[in-house]
Amino acid sequence: MITIGQLARYVRVSTKTIRVYHDKGLLPEPDRDASGYRRYGADDAIHLVKIRTLAEAGVPLARIRELRSATDEEFQQALHEIDDALSVRIAGLRATQGRLRQLAAGHQAPLPDAVGDYLEDLARWGFTPRWVDLQRDLWILVFATHPERATVLFRDQAGILSSPALRQLFLAYDQAHDLDADDSRIEGLAHRIVDATRERYGPGTLPTLDAASEIPALIQGTVNAASPAWQSLDRLIRAQLGG
Repeated sequence: MITIGQLARYVRVSTKTIRVYHDKGLLPEPDRDASGYRRYGADDAIHLVKIRTLAEAGVPLARIRELRSATDEEFQQALHEIDDALSVRIAGLRATQGRLRQLAAGHQAPLPDAVGDYLEDLARWGFTPRWVDLQRDLWILVFATHPERATVLFRDQAGILSSPALRQLFLAYDQAHDLDADDSRIEGLAHRIVDATRERYGPGTLPTLDAASEIPALIQGTVNAASPAWQSLDRLIRAQLGG
């Protein structure tokens, strides 16, 4: 028979943790000896190892307590489910580790190779470094917050820029950055963008993120904040498209 301190050292937990497990009903509290000390046996140590292992796997204490009364079959099934959940967590941690290493290497965040190629194409087509940097930051945001929709949106955007005529519209958008907000050329550019949008998408819905997301507004707000002319252009486009 061993003391609570010895049990804590053997199983590599704190005595405070053992007392918490007593209070939560996970580990039966043994009788005290003549000196008033709790004395633990091998069964207690084995049970504590099980509790510690489940707790380290992220299983809530209430769930661990429920498993005390589970049949062998139920316990094995629970262990398989916990193992599956742990595998998902490990995959997520590895992905996070990859992003962390990207940051350590000086990259803001990892992006698909196709996006990197696209950004290089923008520079090659004559877009300003300001526009390329803005696009990089915005795609980082979209892929980080809506990975399930980001690929669809990116492919649509890349498809637009593959058209020389549509590419010229985006180049004009980029170059409008330094115009005055009331420059007459802005209204003309807005009409051209609206016409191109209607021709590409017809009466259907434009590709976007989920309706409840605040990211599109955040993105457009970032773009508008960069230039009064861009803000004016966005307002005109929305008015003509009915948005």
